Amino acid sequence: MSSASIQLPSASLAATSAPDSKPAAAPKPCCVCKEEKAVRDECMLFSKSNDPQKDCASTIDKYKSCMAGFGFNLP
Repeated sequence: MSSASIQLPSASLAATSAPDSKPAAAPKPCCVCKEEKAVRDECMLFSKSNDPQKDCASTIDKYKSCMAGFGFNLP
């Protein structure tokens, strides 16, 4: 058997030669406004009101405005 060595490109060389043609990915809706979402969900789930949506309107609005800041328009 011959012991010929094969030279492989290093990982750093391959990474630097890759084209940066794809733009930065936009954030996913699940990954933004987590704190506002948690407060909204807690308010809606544990509200003692007959109409939790009305009772939690301010927290819902805060969540919607936060999401709109990232380009997600909620109904």
